[in-house]
Amino acid sequence: MNGWRFALSRRWMGYLALAVAFAIACTCLALWQLARRDEARAEIDRVETNWASAPKPVDEVLPALDAFDDDAKWTPVTLTGRYLADEQLLARGRPFDGKPGFDVLVPFRLDDGTVFIVDRGWLPAGNEQDAPDVVPDPPSGQVTVVARLKAGEPTVAGRSAPEGQIATIHLPTIAALVDQPTYTGAYGLLASEDPAPATSPAATPKPIPDEGPHLSYAFQWIVFALMGFLGLGWAIRQEYRVRNADDPDERERAAERQRRAAAKPRSDAEIEDAILDNR
Repeated sequence: MNGWRFALSRRWMGYLALAVAFAIACTCLALWQLARRDEARAEIDRVETNWASAPKPVDEVLPALDAFDDDAKWTPVTLTGRYLADEQLLARGRPFDGKPGFDVLVPFRLDDGTVFIVDRGWLPAGNEQDAPDVVPDPPSGQVTVVARLKAGEPTVAGRSAPEGQIATIHLPTIAALVDQPTYTGAYGLLASEDPAPATSPAATPKPIPDEGPHLSYAFQWIVFALMGFLGLGWAIRQEYRVRNADDPDERERAAERQRRAAAKPRSDAEIEDAILDNR
């Protein structure tokens, strides 16, 4: 009788090391998914806390032009000044509801002389050109704006845009085009304008709370880690049966397994396979 001593061989120790490494990798992936879930839940909390909060003066939330705290995302801020309509830009590649389109970005000069970038909303791409058919003008003269803060976007290598458009909302790039002291820590999604214009781009809707499938993915990775050890145990058991096939106890257990298999009702597919095998 060989027993279980073979399981301590170098070969099986190697298999065990592979199972442990696989389990560690699965655990790391599970923890990564849980971290992604925490990020999603934090974003949901920011939306619920900040979206409908009372507007604050922009310089109170952004004490410096390049300042921005992630916890301030979606916070409404008030701006008083004038739109620089001649400096308007279109941010391309902005699908909405399955349709291609653009975000309309208009620099807004505050009464203190600084400039804040306002995203006035979304417009669909034109029917015959790679631009909106009509871009509604912003209100002229003195305007009071409420906008929700959002961090700027990074540049993307190899992505370009024609004149009057930008590939990403990269605030330092826009600041260089405006050539005036400009907020580069964050820009604002338009919530309201006073006076209100007759027509405006489509406003950015409130994000729908969705933490994603990260929790279920984390559970799946844990299950995969356990399956690695279960598979190792099954393989060891199979080799044990082969090595100990002549042992009386093992032969009795094998016979019992055969009796149970024979007594088990066969499915229609198994019966059909048996008929074909006998032809």
